Parts: sequence; C-alpha cells; structure tokens
Amino acid sequence: MVDPSASRNEGLHAAPAKRALLIRNPLSRRGGEDIEPVLDVLRQGGVDVVEAPSDRDEAVREASAADLIIVAGGDGTIHHAAPILLAANKPFGILPLGTANDLARSLDIPTDPVAAARVILDGDRRAIDLGDVNGAPFFNVASLGVSVELARELTRETKRRFGAFGYVLAGARALTRARRFRAIIEGDGRSVRVRTFQIAVGNGRYYGGGMSVHENCRIGDGRLYLYSLEMRNLWKLALMALDFRAGVHGAWEDVRAADGERFVVHTTRPREINADGEIVTRTPATFSIRRHALVVFAPTGDEAGA
Repeated sequence: MVDPSASRNEGLHAAPAKRALLIRNPLSRRGGEDIEPVLDVLRQGGVDVVEAPSDRDEAVREASAADLIIVAGGDGTIHHAAPILLAANKPFGILPLGTANDLARSLDIPTDPVAAARVILDGDRRAIDLGDVNGAPFFNVASLGVSVELARELTRETKRRFGAFGYVLAGARALTRARRFRAIIEGDGRSVRVRTFQIAVGNGRYYGGGMSVHENCRIGDGRLYLYSLEMRNLWKLALMALDFRAGVHGAWEDVRAADGERFVVHTTRPREINADGEIVTRTPATFSIRRHALVVFAPTGDEAGA
C-alpha cells in the first residue's frame, strides 16, 4: 500500500526523476502514433525514458530500478500493467493512447499526449485505490452480465476502426443476446436476491467510454459503487442514457445502487466477470478495495482523483 501522506508533491521539476520506464502498447488505437514529441517534452523536463522489456519479470526489475513508470495506451494497457505497477511501487504517469481512456478521464488527464506528458512533469502525485475481484485488480469497473457480452463484441479491430463509436456498435449487438439472471448480492451486512441484466462494481468514476458509475464516485475515496439493472426490458436503457452519463441512474426504481468497501455476488451458475474490458474471473465473486494502492500523476489542484 502506498503511503497516502506521499500522495501530493510539486511535480517532477521540484523532485526531478532521472529515469522512467515506458510501458507501451503499439496495438492500442493510437499506439502507433509517433510519440517522439512527447519524449522530447519529458527529456526537457529531466526525464530519461527507456522502453520496458516484453518479459514480465524483467519489466518488474526494470520498473523497480526506475524513478517512475509511464504507461502509454488505453485502459486495457493500464490494466495489464497493474501487476508491474504494484510490484514496483513507483509513481506512474498516463499517456492516453487508447479508445476510451476512462482512467485518464477519471483523473482529468488531458487526451493530448504532449499535455499529458506535462502533467507527469508538473502535476501532483495522487494516491488512488484499486478495485479487486477474486484477487484480480481493476481500475475502473468490474461487472457481470451484459458487459461480458460487450467485451466479447468489442474487438481490437472494432476499436481501431470505429473508435469510441465502437462501444455503441458492440453494445447494440450485446443487448440483442442479453437475458436476466438470478443473483445474490451481499454487502453492508445485508443480502438481497435479484433478477438482473448486469451487476457492475466501480472503483473509478468512468467506464465504457464515458459512462459514470455514480456521480459521487472518486477513485481515491475508499469506496466501491455497485449498480444492478433489474428492469424487465432493456429498452429502458435508452431512456436512461443521459442519467448513466451523469451517474444518477440509481434514481430509477429498477436500478439498484449501493456503495461500500466490500460486496459478494453469487449466481446460480458460474458467470464470467469483465474487469476493465478483460475477462478475469467467475462468480462467486468478492469485490473489495485496495486502499491507496498506487500513486499516479494528475493535474495540479484537481480533486478528481482524491
């Protein structure tokens, strides 16, 4: 766990880091872009950037020897980098080169890579939480139901070809196959039986290309935010679209909403769970919070990640 007292500083110019390990996904939607202008900005700020090796164990050793880590890619790239970030226990920066960039959105990190590099140089260090589902870490949201079908539909080719609109296309296809399922949700000393299309548990505020898990969700607040879609017909989602963007969908009577530090979900048969766009485990599932697990560079004075 990262010491929360180290969650802020005056940026790298006040305490210059000499070496940064770059974890880059060339297959992300913008991963093939020339990032030399970004590297120039970092070098001018006193940061020497070296590319991470492909071998995971070697990457951990390199990361542990570096002063900071930079992840260039989207939410999937950051998700896959989580074990390295946790093992190295070093602050990390984000160059958002993916499709949705929801973690960057939750932290108000600009989508322009050069501007994002300046955040690494001049921003604050923020301690953020990680969600955990059956031992697998996640930054944004872990869920079961419709989202698993969406993850299958949202292929790399779809994201590269259509960008954020690919989420709409994949979602439409996923909805045609959606069926309600029975589940038991345990949390806050209570247990409820539900019939639902989806159960989602959020750590970061944004997911799915800008949907908001809850209007009060902050990635460093020590809370998980759960919702369950318990309507009879998914056509109602069209009426809720703007409320999902704003994170106020819990006001609808057939959307169950709760927050807490731990939830347990049981289903009548094992169901796959999607975390940050990757299938990582199955039910029964325990969702918990890793308080202040990592430190990230975020815009100065911005409370989005607090």
